[in-house]
Amino acid sequence: MLWSALKLPSPDEPLPSTDAVLQALAVWALQFTPRVAIAEEAVLLEVGGSLRLFGGRLALRERLWPGAQELGATALAWAPNALAALALARAGIEDGLGEPLAALLDPLPLTVLSALRAHRMTLSHIGCRTLGDVRRLPRAGLARRFDAALLRALDQAYGHAPQTHSWVVLPERFDARLELPHRVDEAAAMLFGARRLLLQLAAWLAARHLGTTAFTLHWAHDAMRSRGAGEGGQLTVRTAEPTRAVDHLSRLLAEHLSQVTLAAPVGDLRLTVDEVRSLPQLSVSWLPDDAQVQEPLAHVLERLSARLGEARVLRPRLCADHRPEYAARWQPVGQPLPSGARTVPPPAWPQPSLLLEQPLRLPVIAHRPQHQGELQLLLGPQRVEGGWWDRDEASGQTRHAARDYWIARSAKTGLLWVFQTRLADEPAWYLHGFFA
Repeated sequence: MLWSALKLPSPDEPLPSTDAVLQALAVWALQFTPRVAIAEEAVLLEVGGSLRLFGGRLALRERLWPGAQELGATALAWAPNALAALALARAGIEDGLGEPLAALLDPLPLTVLSALRAHRMTLSHIGCRTLGDVRRLPRAGLARRFDAALLRALDQAYGHAPQTHSWVVLPERFDARLELPHRVDEAAAMLFGARRLLLQLAAWLAARHLGTTAFTLHWAHDAMRSRGAGEGGQLTVRTAEPTRAVDHLSRLLAEHLSQVTLAAPVGDLRLTVDEVRSLPQLSVSWLPDDAQVQEPLAHVLERLSARLGEARVLRPRLCADHRPEYAARWQPVGQPLPSGARTVPPPAWPQPSLLLEQPLRLPVIAHRPQHQGELQLLLGPQRVEGGWWDRDEASGQTRHAARDYWIARSAKTGLLWVFQTRLADEPAWYLHGFFA
């Protein structure tokens, strides 16, 4: 078995809300292995079964250690068993696999094992300063003079006795809280704490093979706030596609927070996930791909939408409508596409590169449409009829269209898309698009 220990500052240097930090670190670690336990000021991971998945111990360390540091971990250690990994982490020794375990543990001070720390004064009086000194004492004498926990801890650390653990269970719903180390007056300053919560969210999503399309950051105002400030506020961030990329979610949240003004100083944060969708892991290619290094276009558009406003960054959405002006609708990039929006069949006839917002009525001479000269009708007619169900609420009239479309050629402007109205009192010709 291969164990890794992620240690927080020692009890002499406590973090604010140490229990909450440990729980957050444990939930975050569940993305690497389902066997995660909390032991005093450390989180222990049994990662033997995960090495092949992550590409070996060095590759796993590159993914494990940076995120653990952001969540407050100060030491990392590897060892064949959990208690030895904890002891090495307390001693500041990372690699517990390069030498025999006894050779690494014997020189360590008594304080690396909690069961010996309680008896260190007594042991020091009889000349014991290290774990090796205690191991060399007669075992029968140790059993008579000290409690059973001392011998059991030694046996477990050296791999001579089994260990039992209470595994951390992934919560059904994600709801994480964080007490900020100091009060903040600006919304942008909340991003430091919010990123820690996003790391936990990403791990929770990864363990469940999910991605989020909406999450909410809540904040609580300081108790000394004014009466009109209220208890706090919240900000909901939406994405067009499910994701669990922490960097993208952090940048997106930063853009939204830059537009928020706090009514009072903030001391506590809370992150909840509102919408999740399935996000299977993609297979990694053996060949190098420069496109994977670049930021996806969807992420860039979402960040621009957060910075400029939803109404200024739009994307087209295909609609099943025979009328060309209603075959595509524009919507904010942050809104997900409705189901079936991507399955609209392509048109059977050629379509213009540019569609006019309003069709331009053309003059007619001798029953022939004109546009900078007489038009030559090349292909058609393409009969389009629909919209009898579509009513304009302002005027009360329907947007019914009955047209015959033609591809026409103009000697000066090239290929055009024109149509002639049908079932009208006065049939007329209109210019509706240009071909590149």
